[in-house]
Amino acid sequence: MLSINNISFYIGSRAIYKDASLHIKPKDKLGLVGRNGTGKSTLLKLIVGEYQLDEGIISKSKDCSIGFLNQDLLSFKSQESILKVAMEAFKDTFDLQKQIDKVLAEMESNYSDQLVDKLSKLQERFEEQGGYSLQAKAEEILEGIGFSTFELNMPLENFSGGWRMRVMLAKLLLEKPSLLLLDEPTNHLDLPSIEWLENYIKNYEGAVVVISHDQAFLNNVTNKTVEVAQGKLNLFSGNYDFYIQEREIRREVQQNAFENQQSKIKQTEKFIEKFRAKATKARQVQSKIKGLEKMDMIEEVESDQGSVSFDFSFNQESGRYISTLKDLSKRYGEKLIFESTDEIIEKGDKIALIGANGKGKSTLLRMIAKTEDPDSGTSELGYNVNLGFYAQHQLESLSLENEILDELKQAGTGKTEQELRGVLGCFLFTGDDIYKKIKILSGGEKSRVALAKTLIGEANFLMLDEPTNHLDIQSINVLIQALQQYKGSYIVISHNRDFIEQVANKIWYIEDHKVKSYPGTFHEYQYWRNKKLEEEKSDLAPSEPKEKKSSEKNNYKNSNKNASKNALRKLQRELEAIEEEIHSTEEKIESIENDLGDPSIYDNSEKIATLNEDYTNEKNKLDKLNDQWENIALEIESIEQDID
Repeated sequence: MLSINNISFYIGSRAIYKDASLHIKPKDKLGLVGRNGTGKSTLLKLIVGEYQLDEGIISKSKDCSIGFLNQDLLSFKSQESILKVAMEAFKDTFDLQKQIDKVLAEMESNYSDQLVDKLSKLQERFEEQGGYSLQAKAEEILEGIGFSTFELNMPLENFSGGWRMRVMLAKLLLEKPSLLLLDEPTNHLDLPSIEWLENYIKNYEGAVVVISHDQAFLNNVTNKTVEVAQGKLNLFSGNYDFYIQEREIRREVQQNAFENQQSKIKQTEKFIEKFRAKATKARQVQSKIKGLEKMDMIEEVESDQGSVSFDFSFNQESGRYISTLKDLSKRYGEKLIFESTDEIIEKGDKIALIGANGKGKSTLLRMIAKTEDPDSGTSELGYNVNLGFYAQHQLESLSLENEILDELKQAGTGKTEQELRGVLGCFLFTGDDIYKKIKILSGGEKSRVALAKTLIGEANFLMLDEPTNHLDIQSINVLIQALQQYKGSYIVISHNRDFIEQVANKIWYIEDHKVKSYPGTFHEYQYWRNKKLEEEKSDLAPSEPKEKKSSEKNNYKNSNKNASKNALRKLQRELEAIEEEIHSTEEKIESIENDLGDPSIYDNSEKIATLNEDYTNEKNKLDKLNDQWENIALEIESIEQDID
């Protein structure tokens, strides 16, 4: 479908890409990953021709159409309704509609067989292109990514940049290009919209290349991962989790090869230095020098993982209750946000506040922080609570002329310069980075500075509104570590599921204009929520007459009891067989893991590839066996209850 062959691209003297290659096949779902600044967005712009290559070629098949969603579309404005803007994707079909209307107008004054035939062909083409259902398709996609039915006819210019970006995404999805390029598509989506987009991309007929810092999203939609590093495009045949595992193996092999080569170079240089002046060794010395000059140098592995190695401490402990909400109500004009809601935040709570945009999450944080008043009810902070608040608008409060180090000094924590350097190192600011002025930083870098300032304060209660926005995966991992080590309490708004799962021990969600609480992790909440929705659907399903149900139940008990016992015995045998297979598969996995841990195979890339493939197959097999075991066990339990 699309081939990238030995491309090179420079910004000034810096090589963003050097002899990089990649082939994208139909139906590929590629995740493009790498540190900020390595050239991920640049690659997409090279593919669509916004940037020109210095060397190499990018070629595509004749039938390859490309759709590109990038952050530049944030500034797009129009007075047309969002529905009309999205439906601009169907320009060719609407041109047909205009031709049909023109023919119909002609037929009013000049009815002829020729016009009838022309109209018939136009209408046939119009129907083939789904012309009669286009509006319904557009409405479905717009509502899927978060717009209400009422908003569909509102002008695009009435919406913020993030919501305008959603409209551009909808338009792109409606165009259905054979290759879809998505640069951070989840940046402006809430959790329900992200989940909708995941399902859409998984079932998308064409190929997709997506840049994202949302690990769960990448895992759910991609079947291949391309790492942008050191000017190359490194392909991994699996999703993000597979990439992380495989990358560690490759890096270990590369680092060993690098160290071996460096050792060989030192020995060669030692020989040259020792015998350079001896005429009898001149030939060997020249041979060694030429060998060094021709040697293909192996790159040392660059570490891109930040780690938190300092203590986020505070001087005073809070009381048991951090914040108490009583009978809280809030509305904006006619729109009701909260009504008579009650909730308590206790010491040690690590709360994730989740849900769709527009439900009042940020409003709730502001009322807890007492920067916004409720219409009725009270919001009170507890004894000795010292609050630290992070929100996107705080990036604007950074002093643009300050250097990064000076900005942290102004946090007034009393930390030494060495301690602040350590903090900045954890947030991926190394070497002379700390002397950069705030005004030249990217959005992600400013976010890291503002987060560092918030976390090093003396706050024993943190409120974080979308802290992962603009952060790359490495920076998100640093924030996760920091919050896991933080000894105070916090409430965080986020749509990043992997982040929520790792930092929260309680989930808050907004339902029926009230704050409701689930006491557990995000995965536990999802399981509970899905089960609850299934039960609600079951309750709404048409029910059979009680007499019929009762009769069937008695017949089942009296007539089929023996059949149930036979089925039970059969299922129990199946369960035992699966348990044996699970045990055997686990032993195979353990054996492969031992082989992969053997340093003697590092030089055999073919052997490593085979072992990795076997490992992946056996892990997938184990997952399926465990699912089968669980399903049969539940079925056995159900039959046993019926027999009793």
